[in-house]
Amino acid sequence: MGRVAVPYAVKGWIKIQAFTEYLDSLLDYPTWWLGKQGQWRQFTVLEAKVHSQSLIAHLEGLDDRDAAEAITGSEIAVARDELPPTDENEFYWSDLIGFQVVNLAGETLGRLEGFLETGAHDVMQVKGAKDYQVPFTAPIVDRVEKEAARVVVDWGLDY
Repeated sequence: MGRVAVPYAVKGWIKIQAFTEYLDSLLDYPTWWLGKQGQWRQFTVLEAKVHSQSLIAHLEGLDDRDAAEAITGSEIAVARDELPPTDENEFYWSDLIGFQVVNLAGETLGRLEGFLETGAHDVMQVKGAKDYQVPFTAPIVDRVEKEAARVVVDWGLDY
């Protein structure tokens, strides 16, 4: 849901790069998980706020700039069961990672490895015999079949 960008001031505060739709969405969660290289650690949020078009936070156990510096670059996540349910045809990116991506002809492009946020629309990063960057938008995405773990797209193998 975000990343620790840099330490903020000298008392353990951190500046956050939020990956959420709304900058202040992370403020809804009292506990964050921070991870680097697969090592995750839970933190209680003591205080957090929007400050000059960014988000800053003070987490329990981070009491000085050195402690904040040590977690710089960490990814920020929240427990899956704390997230609100999605509406029909809405998805959390993390739920789609690993899905097979096939085109309307039934040809497999590869596995969905991640997403890029480009500003105009989100882009799927698909790894297969060839790497593809496929816009995650209608009409390119025909449908998402959650039960089959598949995304069906209007995209040719030669694109």
